[in-house]
Amino acid sequence: VQLVESGGGSVQSGGPLRLSCAASGSTVDVYAIGWFRQAPGKEREGVAVISAGDDNTYYAESVRGRFTISRDTVMHTVTLQMNNLKPEDTAIYFCAAPDIPLTRVVGISAGHYENWGQGTQVSVSS
Repeated sequence: VQLVESGGGSVQSGGPLRLSCAASGSTVDVYAIGWFRQAPGKEREGVAVISAGDDNTYYAESVRGRFTISRDTVMHTVTLQMNNLKPEDTAIYFCAAPDIPLTRVVGISAGHYENWGQGTQVSVSS
């Protein structure tokens, strides 16, 4: 599955942004989707995950209560609503999916995912 992220941009601290993940030629509706980010000089880290089938969600402690991952089955996207953004949220954000549809995942480890989007930049200024 080929993934495409959208919705990145620049925002001031405390502001919101909404990212979307869609599949080219397919649909994300049946896939577990994870959002990950990588800041300059840092390792990639898991941000939020929505599992397939049960739609259970998982969040990194650093974003819990500020970010929400959800499915939009009308638009066939998975969105990451980011509120109260902080400068430390600045990074390239990627969405990812496993090869196999309906894979149930637990947690925010990147180990389940073989398919990655190109990423979208999120910049938060203080």
